[in-house]
Amino acid sequence: MAQSQFKEGFKAALPVVFGYFPIGMAFGVLAVQSGMTTLEVFMMSLLVYAGSSQFIGAGMLAAQASFGTIVLTTFLINSRHLLMTASLAPYMKHLSAKLLSLLGFWITDETFAISVATVAREKKDKGYFFGLLVTAHLAWLSSTVLGSVMGNFIPDPQKYGLDFALPAMFIALLVLQVKHKKMLAVIIISAALSIGIKLNAAGSWNIILATIISATIGVLIDQWMEKSSQSLSA
Repeated sequence: MAQSQFKEGFKAALPVVFGYFPIGMAFGVLAVQSGMTTLEVFMMSLLVYAGSSQFIGAGMLAAQASFGTIVLTTFLINSRHLLMTASLAPYMKHLSAKLLSLLGFWITDETFAISVATVAREKKDKGYFFGLLVTAHLAWLSSTVLGSVMGNFIPDPQKYGLDFALPAMFIALLVLQVKHKKMLAVIIISAALSIGIKLNAAGSWNIILATIISATIGVLIDQWMEKSSQSLSA
């Protein structure tokens, strides 16, 4: 049973693997151009394992930002993972707290999208999540290391648009999640809030604030639509 669940998780991770390889290689190339070594790229992908934070972290290292600034910025960017794991928690109560901590570390934007869509349909055991999350992490590790090796042979990676690889993947994932007008409305609200906060406030709080506010608006819309439906049926 556990083995079949692992295989199912592995198969579910394949689209993420294909998406991670160009993104990871792009990061590896840019990281080497920023002054990082292949070993540093490997350790960053192993311990940080967050594409957006790694891209920004590599840029801040190149700009010789302070250690505290890099850590704080990374924390703020990754704080969205608190919301992701919190939304998954109700579907994973059958797993131990220690295992949940490990799985929480492995959650990324892409594996979260797959996980939340899967557990909403049926209950999954730890084998499924190990298959999904370990496969995705290994793909990220290998692709970033490969990119760092290739980076020595690419003098100007921005010339090929590699710096836009991560935003391009996020856009593709977002488009795939749009299934009805309500979701599109929440996305537009979230984008407008994020841009507005970024233009009028310092720091990187725009992402987490826009996420919380837009998610709250989405819940309120759901409640309003449910009450309206109940009133019409009555």
